[in-house]
Amino acid sequence: MTISVLIVDDSAVVRQVLTGILSQQAGIEVMAVAPDPLFALEKMKTRWPDVIVLDVEMPRMDGISFLNQIMTSRPTPVVICSSLVGAGTESALRALSAGAFAIVEKPKIGVRDFLSESAKDLVATIRAAATARVDRIPLVAPNPVHAESLVRKKLSADEILSAPTSGRTAPMTEKFVAIGCSTGGTQALETVFTALPRTSPGIVVVQHMPEQFTKGFAQRLDKFSQIEVKEAQTGDRIIPGRALIAQGGKHLLVERSGAQYRVEVKDGPLVSRHKPSVDVLFRSVAKAAGPNATGFIMTGMGDDGAKGLWEMHETGATTYAQDEASCVVFGMPKEAIKLGGVDHVVPLARIPGLIEAIYSRELRL
Repeated sequence: MTISVLIVDDSAVVRQVLTGILSQQAGIEVMAVAPDPLFALEKMKTRWPDVIVLDVEMPRMDGISFLNQIMTSRPTPVVICSSLVGAGTESALRALSAGAFAIVEKPKIGVRDFLSESAKDLVATIRAAATARVDRIPLVAPNPVHAESLVRKKLSADEILSAPTSGRTAPMTEKFVAIGCSTGGTQALETVFTALPRTSPGIVVVQHMPEQFTKGFAQRLDKFSQIEVKEAQTGDRIIPGRALIAQGGKHLLVERSGAQYRVEVKDGPLVSRHKPSVDVLFRSVAKAAGPNATGFIMTGMGDDGAKGLWEMHETGATTYAQDEASCVVFGMPKEAIKLGGVDHVVPLARIPGLIEAIYSRELRL
């Protein structure tokens, strides 16, 4: 099957470079290019694309208005290709909230070189977008494409902390939940958090997001949830009724402090091509908590978190993966299942009840 792509960008350079990159890929066809959404709509009257690559700030009609129109009339995977600097950051977040599949970070200068260097990840994003269930993404997290991830080899969690030993941590009464997700994760997390009571166990989360987004995302979840949701800061305790969201651009680690658990926000290289990395969080949980933690790997593209969830499983944690039917993208859960670190595969609708039942020990599978 050939994936037809429509490129909508007011920059002739961007249109030219993207067309050149995509035209060289097997199974991808650039069906048309347009300098703004009104031109795009004319082209879409005769043929509808499988994926749209869309800028945010354009003349005549902005990308967000166009995106809203598309998602209302005929939901289609949209990859935002925009700068995340200054005023553009707010616009890009609004676009993602409107239902964009993913976001490619585009600098204001050196665009030609950046897009060329990022071609591999950009193509992978478009291929994944073509298979996504767009009717399930009213709010979707960005999957930023970093040029840094291409010039460096894919690193493991060994770059941040050593692997857990074979010994298991002694059980404690203090239990908590670790969650990892990516594409489709913001909507999935909203579904989970808004269904949880204040008495829920503490939660730590890595959702793949650049740093400009995580604070606002946490504030949004906090507004609609009974539990407290905040962007994690070093020293924050993991306590019942609180969820800590990893900062974009930093790794999140869990540490044991006596009978308590705290988090550390730590800089470092990309791990599994991400920062924050789910693998880093899950490994730290395996080392610090073992059977005192429960792990969930949810919708997302790629394999970040698969190894870390296996390590949690090996140190005694109970582990879950979101099922394919309820995922926007089944990549991360699929890889975790394949590796053998998943105890149970469950639909998204069951996850809030499973989290709530951790204290009551009334899990019925």
